[in-house]
Amino acid sequence: MRRVVVTGLGVVCPCGNDVATAWPAVVAGRSGIGPITRFDASTLPVRIAGEVRDYSPGPVLHDPREVKRLDAFIQYAMTAAYEAVRDAGLPTDQPLGDRAGVYIGTGIGGIEEITRGALTVQAGGYRTLSPFFIPRSLVNLAAGQVAMRFGARGPSLCISTACATGNHSIGEAWRAIRSGEADLIIAGGTEASIVPLGMAGFVAMKAMSKRNDDPTTACRPFDRDRDGFVMGEGSGIVVLESLDHALARGARIYAEVVGYGNTNDAHHITSPPPGHEGAARCMSLALRSAGMVAEDVDYINAHGTSTPANDGNETQAIRTVFGAHADKLLVSSTKSVTGHLLGAAGGIEAVFTVLALAQGVAPPTATLENADPACDLDYVPRESRAAPLRAALSNAFGFGGTNAVLLFRRLDASEG
Repeated sequence: MRRVVVTGLGVVCPCGNDVATAWPAVVAGRSGIGPITRFDASTLPVRIAGEVRDYSPGPVLHDPREVKRLDAFIQYAMTAAYEAVRDAGLPTDQPLGDRAGVYIGTGIGGIEEITRGALTVQAGGYRTLSPFFIPRSLVNLAAGQVAMRFGARGPSLCISTACATGNHSIGEAWRAIRSGEADLIIAGGTEASIVPLGMAGFVAMKAMSKRNDDPTTACRPFDRDRDGFVMGEGSGIVVLESLDHALARGARIYAEVVGYGNTNDAHHITSPPPGHEGAARCMSLALRSAGMVAEDVDYINAHGTSTPANDGNETQAIRTVFGAHADKLLVSSTKSVTGHLLGAAGGIEAVFTVLALAQGVAPPTATLENADPACDLDYVPRESRAAPLRAALSNAFGFGGTNAVLLFRRLDASEG
């Protein structure tokens, strides 16, 4: 089994449209959440979200006609992938070849295009529908467009596992490289569901925060006053390579992917079981697959959704797995400033977890003011904290009871 490393990072998110902008904002606890500007949300009880602002599809997409043919979830993935490929020192003007793959998933996909298409057909009949309706809607077209843009002719997958999508995509890419199916895979998640139908769907489930008067503190993971999640959007992409492949071309290495867990609660459509046994098994599997023990981990980027159902149960799951060491862990939720990016959450949080290891800083749970008594770990409240981080978990749990956990390790200079 080959070792797998992270050599490139790319993001589009509410805190910034590239790593250089987004990561400092996350570390500083600057929120990207605000009033919805993309459409008139005045009739909704929830009027806030983590929108991608000031977005431009260049330089990856030059032709305005091409941009019009792509739904936002595809555009975000292509932009983040372009940044990650460039960051990895790979060519953007020649094919990556048969040993390069793309594993990019989405939770909902082209919901904006589907909404628009349904209204168009209802008003004018099928003849008025754009021939690009299907290519703009299909969930696998983010991976497909990225593969075409970079000439990645190796293994390609679109995984759609709700909020665990990004982690599953990266974890399965790790498996493929580890087993020798590919040398390099562009992996992560993407989402663009801040549209009336997407917002209304989660409003109907009573899942979102209604703190419209104070959007920057509305997402409050682990806080006793949390009242639901805040929807975000964007894309988080990593370039994974076999260690040998990366070293052979002199690539800069951020971290090593050493473990991955994949489980299901088999309990409920939306709610975890008490104590979140499925999440605990998933974290344990990630540790076991890496040949590591609880004491080897210093930081966890928690799923931390700011919902009553998740945060206390995730805390119990961490305590189940880490025992006495749980009190020494740094645990934070970067959703406090980005909101919940749904299918893109795992991808963006993988990027932040890797950067935390590489730079030795745990980003804060920026909005945590009064911890819920059931949430009794060190959640790095309000301000980031410098620390010599050796290994870190990134948790992602989705509707349908699906769980995915990634385990990253910092490489010593002598190793890469």
